[in-house]
Amino acid sequence: MGPKAASGFYLGRKPAALLALLLAALLLALAVLGALYGRCLQEVEALRAAAAPPSPTAGPKEEGAGCCPPSPGPGPGPGPGSTRPPGAWDNSRLPRALLPLHYELRLWPRVSPGQPGPFVFSGQVNITVRCAQDTATVVLHSAELELWGAAVRGPLPEGPAGGGGGGGGIEVAELWLEERQEYAVLALRRSLRAGGRYVLQLSFRGPLSEDLDGLFLTRYTDQGQSSMLIASQLEPTYARTVYPCFDEPAMKATFNIIIVHHPSYVALSNMPAIDTSEMKDENGSLWTVTTFNTTLKMSTYLTAFVVCDFDYITRTERGNEIRIWGRKEAIKNGYAEYALNITGPLFSFLEDLFNVSYPLSKTDLVALPDFGAGAMENWGLITFQESSLMYIPSDQSGGKKAMICLIVSHELGHQWFGNLVTMNWWNDLWLNEGFASYFEYVGASYMEPRLPLNKIFYYHMLQPVLREDKEIAARSLSAREEKIKGTFSLVGLFDIFTYSKGASIIWMLSSFLTERLFNKALNSYLKAFSFSSVNQDDLWTHIQMVVDAQNEVQLPASVKNIMDSWTCQNGFPVLTLNLSTGIISQEQFYNKRTENNTTYNNTWIVPISWIRNGSAQPLVWLDKSSKMFPEMQISDSEHDWILLNMNMTGYYRVNYDPLHLKRLAQLLEKDPKAIPVVNRLHLIDDAFTLAQAGYIEIESVFELTKYLAKEDEMFVWYTVLSNLIPDNLENILNNYELYPFLKKYLLKRMLPIYHYYASIIRQNVDALADDYSDQIYLEKLINTACWLGLQDCLNLSSELYTKWMENPDNEIPFTIKRTICCYGVAMGSDKEWDFAWKMFNHNNSKEIDKDIMLFAMSCTRESWLLYRYLQYSLNNSLLSSNNTAIIISNVASTEIGQRIAWEFVTENWLLLNERHGNGILQRLLRIMENFVNTDLQIQELQLFYNTTLDEDLRTATTETLQFAKFANKERRKLIARFTDWLRKNIDD
Repeated sequence: MGPKAASGFYLGRKPAALLALLLAALLLALAVLGALYGRCLQEVEALRAAAAPPSPTAGPKEEGAGCCPPSPGPGPGPGPGSTRPPGAWDNSRLPRALLPLHYELRLWPRVSPGQPGPFVFSGQVNITVRCAQDTATVVLHSAELELWGAAVRGPLPEGPAGGGGGGGGIEVAELWLEERQEYAVLALRRSLRAGGRYVLQLSFRGPLSEDLDGLFLTRYTDQGQSSMLIASQLEPTYARTVYPCFDEPAMKATFNIIIVHHPSYVALSNMPAIDTSEMKDENGSLWTVTTFNTTLKMSTYLTAFVVCDFDYITRTERGNEIRIWGRKEAIKNGYAEYALNITGPLFSFLEDLFNVSYPLSKTDLVALPDFGAGAMENWGLITFQESSLMYIPSDQSGGKKAMICLIVSHELGHQWFGNLVTMNWWNDLWLNEGFASYFEYVGASYMEPRLPLNKIFYYHMLQPVLREDKEIAARSLSAREEKIKGTFSLVGLFDIFTYSKGASIIWMLSSFLTERLFNKALNSYLKAFSFSSVNQDDLWTHIQMVVDAQNEVQLPASVKNIMDSWTCQNGFPVLTLNLSTGIISQEQFYNKRTENNTTYNNTWIVPISWIRNGSAQPLVWLDKSSKMFPEMQISDSEHDWILLNMNMTGYYRVNYDPLHLKRLAQLLEKDPKAIPVVNRLHLIDDAFTLAQAGYIEIESVFELTKYLAKEDEMFVWYTVLSNLIPDNLENILNNYELYPFLKKYLLKRMLPIYHYYASIIRQNVDALADDYSDQIYLEKLINTACWLGLQDCLNLSSELYTKWMENPDNEIPFTIKRTICCYGVAMGSDKEWDFAWKMFNHNNSKEIDKDIMLFAMSCTRESWLLYRYLQYSLNNSLLSSNNTAIIISNVASTEIGQRIAWEFVTENWLLLNERHGNGILQRLLRIMENFVNTDLQIQELQLFYNTTLDEDLRTATTETLQFAKFANKERRKLIARFTDWLRKNIDD
């Protein structure tokens, strides 16, 4: 880096003598500063030499280049005045002139127990590369690192990739950083020759921050003592912030890793430790040197390092030593037992499923108290957020075991999809995350049979992404490589489309191929590309090979053409079935359908599974915009019916003509079990979504709810209630004429299933522990019953809450705790509110319990309590300032609290703005939107916002309020139609 430009100064009109005097003084000052600078430079170099790590291997020091200081972060490349010519360093992708074969990496985090910060790490890396074409320039990744001691030697004699010495030195003329692309560039005096192997040597130093990516330090408490640990998170592009490397997923290599650490810590990496020794630093302090076995060939983002004072429990499964690491307190209390019990069997299950052995001899699963990624699949050293791995036996949170099982299963799936076989570039990230997400559910369903695969997959994967995959926000699963560049755009790929749409497309693929052919194709794919990298076409090729070798499954087009229609286009189709003609047509689903929806004109090759009158029919394909299927023409008989998309395996929605939708509604009233439970849910969810988007009339959907008194599946009830009464509209709907009609209509149908579960809650709530579905869906049922004013539900809430007040050991079942506490406070007085306040402040309250109590206290129907609660939020001695926005939002979301919260914010705006900025106002606006119905209401809100917000925000707010007014007007029309329908059908 060049020196900063000197500052200029201004002289007024002065005599020439004064000017000369000033110039002389300036020259004298510069001479003094120069002397001081030389002295400081000597001191800096002395400190740098003292801090530099011992070199693990000797290098030709006389040919090393000078020091490159750490870059402050990505910045512009050479400016217009730069003399550096354009070159490979201007591209966002590394040149392919050099291919890494092996890394010798020595890493030294300079951390001791109790040491104050700031913290640093240092190290040295020797990278053996193969030269693919002559080059006199070495380009590799480095970010936020200080580099020195650059050296190159070779060509090496032929031998093992990481092999020994030999080869002469090649002088490094210059070492410099291209910060914008995060490159280190070595300009050489002579060229490396194609076909030769060379060793690149660099020493480095970097900051050890607490940002939870790269190599980071985190603090935690264990057995009452404050402790520190060091861990890494290198995906997608943080390896370059830890050591200079070729940081692209396809540039795989083997690694020999050495970690120097304080003797009180243990060091972990991808492979087993094979040696420990001791060394002294320049101050005479003792350090431990842990050497690890050579890794398999892998990507840089999978290298991992942990330095900690943890304990572990262990078990061996098929030669794979599995260790679960965690805080000593957690291990002692048995919190790691569940993870240990499931990890080995899951490994064995996946090995057998893929028919490809797990290639490592040890796997560490480490529970980090603070970890931003949730979990990371590093080969041999999988890291987790502690709550994602540790199971507390007394934990009442219903789905905790299931969540741990799902996360562990996901990360183990990555050991094959991502680690063994890796995508060439991040544009095909779904090949990693989509497969891991798919096998997450397959593995968890195997491990925990109480997790029904199709139900949990629909709830967690398919349904959420179908709601998000709309024309504006959506993107395709796969894109051209050149479209994906830069760390920022890479991080954005880790989204619902990569994970959930990827898994859903694989779910559909496995269904139309059959599980047998699907697994056979995956076996071929994994074996062909082990320790290598792929793009999605490689997957299609191996599936095509399996399809071509059999006659059982016939496809209408090549696997590539079929699957590219799903991975290379955004969105998904809605299929419209005309049962009088048997014609199925497809169009892209739009969240709001209009005659002018021409943004995209995508078509897909669609596999259609279907049943007729309860019997499964052969799979058919829609490979054009519309097609006639004579076998789907039905008679006038009410007993003749058809359903598409069996078991929701297809990534699309289905729109039936109105007459057939009515026939299906009548079928449900007569015999709901005639339609499989998953398809009952699918039918209702599709119908509600299509009505909201303008594809069908809403009255047709309401007809599908008449049968609900016979519906005993909580899975279906949850979907119905979530569509009829969205959580964010509860306190709006009860202000309309709709409410009494809805109350009578719904309670009449809800009572059978409500009383069934209320009886279990009162008599033996532990009976629900083994039903994951009920644990997920039950709260919506109980909450709706209480919201509708069912007296037994209100009594139940008061009973359970009072028992808890009388004895805190009488815990409310976690599954329904939020609702019970809310209505317990709502049905009570200040006594119940004060108890909620007491439990919020209880020392043993978990964070999730505190969140529940924060919400429950806003449920009171006493205005003075709500006002007092809001006043508490301003008192930092009573509540953390982090809770202020949450409390205001919770209060504003209630029927009586909306006006109180608004007045509170306007009255205390100066203080709130000083402490929290505009964030609270923006958050409140999102809630107030639901109440905006008239121009007068908009004017009231706008008047306040105009005096508090910047001009840009005022403009955006005006647009938001106008849109909210329009949306609420449309909602009122819909509510009026629903009310009219209920009035006519209330007694059916």
